[in-house]
Amino acid sequence: MTGYTRLKTDHLPIKAWIRGVHADDNALQQLRNVAQLPIVHGWVAAMPDVHWGIGATVGSVIPTKAAIIPAAVGVDIGCGMMAVRTTLRADQLPDDLGPMRAAIEAAVPHGRTDRGGRNDQGAWGDHLPARATDAWRQLEPGYQRITDAFPKLDRGRHVGHLGTLGTGNHFIEVCLDEDQNVWIMLHSGSRGVGNRIGMHFIELAKRDMKKHLANLPDKDLAYFTEGSDHFDAYTHAVGWAQSFARLNRELMMAAIFDALRADVKLPEFQATETAVNCHHNYVQKEHHYGADVWVTRKGAVRAGLGELGIIPGSMGARSYIVRGKGNPESFESCSHGAGRVMSRAQAKKRFTVEDQERATEGIECRKDAAVIDEIPMAYKDIDAVMEAQKDLVEIVHTLRQVVCVKG
Repeated sequence: MTGYTRLKTDHLPIKAWIRGVHADDNALQQLRNVAQLPIVHGWVAAMPDVHWGIGATVGSVIPTKAAIIPAAVGVDIGCGMMAVRTTLRADQLPDDLGPMRAAIEAAVPHGRTDRGGRNDQGAWGDHLPARATDAWRQLEPGYQRITDAFPKLDRGRHVGHLGTLGTGNHFIEVCLDEDQNVWIMLHSGSRGVGNRIGMHFIELAKRDMKKHLANLPDKDLAYFTEGSDHFDAYTHAVGWAQSFARLNRELMMAAIFDALRADVKLPEFQATETAVNCHHNYVQKEHHYGADVWVTRKGAVRAGLGELGIIPGSMGARSYIVRGKGNPESFESCSHGAGRVMSRAQAKKRFTVEDQERATEGIECRKDAAVIDEIPMAYKDIDAVMEAQKDLVEIVHTLRQVVCVKG
């Protein structure tokens, strides 16, 4: 018996790993819209965390022939996860975890950090760390190529966002695994510069599509084809933003280790294992079912045979380090998290600070009105999500957070 449900469609198949988890009708309609596109190779795959997104569904895997849909990649290009196991043990952590959270919050700019203007230090203010400037030297030639072609994209706040967390569901956590080992885990992407790139090329694709095709099922599904005016520029820009995102996570992780060593009373410790530094909003060329195709994972993680990935829960819920089973029918993919069951606005209307306090009892984290939209009940049950994709991944480690820093 296969692990997926085949959704009814008049076009290409949709294979959805959604048994035992809720999937909204609007998200399923988005999947059907994508399945109408002539560029899709084989079928569309939907992960158990699937929910409505702009243009393409969050939690979808879209293989395309000689074409890419910028809105399917999205604007948080390269958003993803990083997790590192340390030599610390649970019994070596202080009883009061407040100073640990404070040290992380001081070391990594988070939330809305819009200080400064054009091409300046951005989120870091006047204290841009050497790691950020060194990383920017690697990235600057590619950025120059992008902005030479599209000068309007050069609006500052690029190097100043390296090593910063951002807002929304981005987070940093201190976690314990099943053997009481301490892990550091974080979630972030390409920040403002990736957003600018994504928005710019989404609009270019819509404009270009009007010249060739007028009957898209959703205007946000506009795409570039190989050989078209902006295809090469987009693949360069999106690849660059994905590199920015990966470096951003590495810089934050290094800053967290430094802060914990310097500002928290802990025994000497080291990193023992980097589980993975993986994207879950991205596109790359892969080979599937006899063809080289562009695979867009919008809220999905690559789960090739033996490959490690991270599937986080929500504040107050477990997270998982997983190993891919290389399932070809999901295009070697798995979910990127639990997936929302209600919008941020709905969560803020439905729940209170008291609800948030109860849901995150025992976790050192913010418990105020500004983070109610991230309450665990706004997300699907992570254990049901894991059960629905047991033919896609196997669980290697189960993590529970003890400290959570929210953007």
